[in-house]
Amino acid sequence: MTQATRSEITNAIRALAMDAVQKANSGHPGAPMGMAEMAEVLWRHHLKHNPTNPRWADRDRFVLSNGHASMLIYALLHLTGYDLSMDDIKAFRQLHSKTPGHPEVGITPGVETTTGPLGQGLANAVGMAIAEREMARTFNREGHNIVDHHTYVFIGDGCLMEGISHEVGSLAGTLGLGKLIAFYDDNGISIDGKVEGWFKDNTPMRFEAYGWHVIPHVAGNDSAAVDAAVMAAKEVTDKPTLICCKTVIGKGSPNMGGTDKVHGSPLGEKEIAATRAAIGWNYAPFEIPQNIYDAWDAKNKGQAVEARWNATFAAYQAAHPELAAEFKRRMAGDLPANFAATAKALLDKSMEKAETVATRKASQFAIEAFAQQMPELLGGSADLTSSVFTNWSGSKALSATTGGNYINYGVREFGMAAIASGIALHGGFIPYHGTFLTFSDYSRNALRMAALMKLRNICVFTHDSIGLGEDGPTHQSVEHVASLRLIPNMDVWRPCDTIEAAAAWQHAIQRDDGPTCLIYSRQNSPFQKRDAATMVNISKGGYVLSKEAGELKAVIIATGTEVSLAMEAQKTLAAEGIHVRVVSMPSTFIFDKQDSAYKVSILPTSPPRLAIEAGVTDYWRKYVGLDGVVIGIDTFGESAPAPVLYKYFGITAEALVKAVKAINT
Repeated sequence: MTQATRSEITNAIRALAMDAVQKANSGHPGAPMGMAEMAEVLWRHHLKHNPTNPRWADRDRFVLSNGHASMLIYALLHLTGYDLSMDDIKAFRQLHSKTPGHPEVGITPGVETTTGPLGQGLANAVGMAIAEREMARTFNREGHNIVDHHTYVFIGDGCLMEGISHEVGSLAGTLGLGKLIAFYDDNGISIDGKVEGWFKDNTPMRFEAYGWHVIPHVAGNDSAAVDAAVMAAKEVTDKPTLICCKTVIGKGSPNMGGTDKVHGSPLGEKEIAATRAAIGWNYAPFEIPQNIYDAWDAKNKGQAVEARWNATFAAYQAAHPELAAEFKRRMAGDLPANFAATAKALLDKSMEKAETVATRKASQFAIEAFAQQMPELLGGSADLTSSVFTNWSGSKALSATTGGNYINYGVREFGMAAIASGIALHGGFIPYHGTFLTFSDYSRNALRMAALMKLRNICVFTHDSIGLGEDGPTHQSVEHVASLRLIPNMDVWRPCDTIEAAAAWQHAIQRDDGPTCLIYSRQNSPFQKRDAATMVNISKGGYVLSKEAGELKAVIIATGTEVSLAMEAQKTLAAEGIHVRVVSMPSTFIFDKQDSAYKVSILPTSPPRLAIEAGVTDYWRKYVGLDGVVIGIDTFGESAPAPVLYKYFGITAEALVKAVKAINT
């Protein structure tokens, strides 16, 4: 059998891309066809990976930020020997296939992150590069480099038009992430046509201004030119590199290549036949000759590379057994052996001190306790550390030249959330990050992606309501808690005091199948006394905080600072012989997962239910019913001190008392 030529090897990508999109009658063939040379050079000559072990710790990470080009990565994974069969390729974009429309981590072996919303893959890659460098700084020792890999990311015009690319590109340059290498697929085409009408940035100068090493004007469809650029990129270790590759979208298609017609639609049988003839691909759809498979196969090479790393790690383990054990624990995502004891000690201390503080301060107490025992906690804030209290006594900001456990993200909320997801995807860290709750809107799509990817990503949001006060409606969260609760697989906690704040942090750290939003107040929130049985039920998301003394007339559900209003109302009503139950529900997500018997024991079918929360009211109808009462706010706030605002908007104990009486008449 003759040896495959480089042209044939590369054209295998084009053939699989156009055939799979045609069979699905859906997809984006243009980008995979245009980036084929870039991909072949990287995957066959530079990428350190092992198809037989996609989760090998020291593999290079590859991110396809322009995720609509998913057939590119599927072709690469199939050809190089991952567990992705030709039948899987033929099932492109079909229900429950391993080849969904956009790459999804956890679905396809070898896919490192879920991409599609443009620009976020670049942000994830920045997070991965941060994690790689900080793990290396933590664990590598002289003569023992067990963490030593690159992060590669493909990006397109759309990624660079998205604002998030500015946020993360700027931070990556500031941090000097030398092992981050980005390939810019500069094909000049997007859905609406030639981008010159709406995207005329001088991209090389832009990234040079960020502090990147830039290699401009690379002929992206010339394998030798791309290869030389990658080698040059690897030589620069103190800056991230952007390789600007000028390519032809849909290269090989004689009538549609270089146009928007090939961006997001099948080529059609006639044009596919013409393309086959033009590139000299004389094989049937989905047929790959064995000599081309042989040229792509990376299994033996990958196994050999991993075997060498295993030998390196064995020597490291012999020299530094404790560090080696810690490395394995952290990469596995296991919590420290003393985690339960740390959590219990924090709760016991909170019970003993019984402090009335802002829950943002209670959150900081929890961070202090856990971070002392968990070096994998990697914190950060979007330029609000002194307000959101995401730091602790041992916080040390990392930089281009020094390691640390805290990231000063700057005013980059969207980038921060997506970078944190990249850190979580890399492994070795549990990222957490903070900003004001109202700015969760800036980062919302990154939060959604974290939930979709089931990442252990902890989001701290403070200044959680009109209780923010004088900064006014631009900063006062009204709809935000409810909107976060609507994201599937997103756990949202709004604690009422130091005990619930600690429990929320404990749960967020323990949770390994999705992100958690921790919602905290600016204003003080009174400590609530509990017995041992009540303490246990906090972990169920909703529980009876204060029982009724006589015949039950109403159930009041409350969260956060409004729990104290419910308790005050209960006391007032009891003095008048009207007995109500106060249910604290810090996490509706967790409460909804309880069995029906427990839920009914907390929220009996009768008497009437009321809910109070300083936010929009509609969400609570699922708990109080159409005949129940919700006290909240369905308008924007005002600028005034918090106590004035609570009274002005009728979110008071007096309003609760009045509502309970009215609902019982």
